[in-house]
Amino acid sequence: MIAGLQLVIFLVFYVAIFGLSLWALIDLLRRPASAFPQAGKRTKGFWGAIVGVATAVSFSVIPVPGVPHLPSFLALLAAVGAIVYLVDVRPAVAPYTRRRGPRGPSSGGW
Repeated sequence: MIAGLQLVIFLVFYVAIFGLSLWALIDLLRRPASAFPQAGKRTKGFWGAIVGVATAVSFSVIPVPGVPHLPSFLALLAAVGAIVYLVDVRPAVAPYTRRRGPRGPSSGGW
């Protein structure tokens, strides 16, 4: 009973880390490469490698019965890479990203 509950909790944990890494990767791909040096951060390629590896590792750690997977402690390293991007790099490059048209209620119109 308890072992089954632990497996479910770990599965949710691994899927959440994968979701976080995927969110970071999608956000990174939407940012222009010129925004990274302008914000004083490393290049887009550097962060792409960090977040891309984090996404691949977090996917590979998810336990599927009968399929070999990576050691689970690597999920924590993947989470660190994605969190550093989302908390530090993403806010720094956001002002240098072009918007595609008006957004929100202050954009005018009706």
